[in-house]
Amino acid sequence: MMVAYRTRVHLALSSLSLALAASAVLAGGAGAATLGSAAGARGRTFGTAVATSHLGEAQYASTLDLEFNGVTPENEMKWDATEPSRGVFSFGPADTLVVHAQGRGMRIRGHTLVWHSQLAPWVNNITSGSDLTAAMTNHIAQVVGHFRGKLAYWDVVNEAFNDDGTRRTSIFQRLIGNGFIEAAFRAARAADPGAKLCYNDFNAEGTNAKSNAIFAMVQDFRSRGVPIDCVGFQSHFIVGQVPSTLLANLQRFANLGVEVQITELDVRMPTPASQANLTRQASDYAGIVGACLAVSRCSSITTWGITDKFSWVPGTFPGQGAALLFDANYVRKAAYASTLRALGG
Repeated sequence: MMVAYRTRVHLALSSLSLALAASAVLAGGAGAATLGSAAGARGRTFGTAVATSHLGEAQYASTLDLEFNGVTPENEMKWDATEPSRGVFSFGPADTLVVHAQGRGMRIRGHTLVWHSQLAPWVNNITSGSDLTAAMTNHIAQVVGHFRGKLAYWDVVNEAFNDDGTRRTSIFQRLIGNGFIEAAFRAARAADPGAKLCYNDFNAEGTNAKSNAIFAMVQDFRSRGVPIDCVGFQSHFIVGQVPSTLLANLQRFANLGVEVQITELDVRMPTPASQANLTRQASDYAGIVGACLAVSRCSSITTWGITDKFSWVPGTFPGQGAALLFDANYVRKAAYASTLRALGG
């Protein structure tokens, strides 16, 4: 059985076929009854994005605690939440989530330190590069320092590239320039030497201009000793449109010596969901998990939410939804079953 499994994974890597990677994993393993326990048995984390405000809903909290062994705060650690006024820090909701996760042995991913969106308004009023650098490095020092020793990972910089591989014109890019990413990573390392530091982005899951630009940056950082430990691929997919080069792309980043992670996974479809799309979604989820398991340095998979009830998708993509593993009533979907099987459960 193990020989057959290894043969199939070898074929997947040789052909760079996402489908073969999925089928290899589906054929192996047995036993674990939840997403987190099955992933843990494979040396991985299976996490989810969590909103502290929903923890008071019994079914939300119980599903989180039963099924997942990792958490990412949806909004509680972003700049507008943690430093709403300059030099004034607020950690209440984030602390609540950290305590909840720690009490259940979950790995925690900090999200996110430097991002062009959800900035506190005062940040956008800064006019000089030196002042913004000072504000950015102090923000990182205070936020990362507050959670020092408690978090496994930090998304240090989020979404700094355009789809064509150029740098996004954020306030950090305009006032500080290309060096802002390196400065952010160095500040984060100083604040918590034990946390693994990640770059995180979307539309870079396959081999394309954006992922090529990120790859070049990571390669440069690794060659110069800039502290980067991991790359997160958000993976907000449309049903039936998972990139065929996902596995190959994960592997080439892993070959640089960094961990790779699926950080914000959902697979959306037109709503109301058809049975055909739900079946294809199940296949997509299994293929994504299979690709991760085929790459030894792919350390975690995180869905962007527990239940369709609270998914961000319908509000951002009208007429789209049904993107997660549990429906709005917390019923496990076909994608849940395929994901658990792919993990070996």
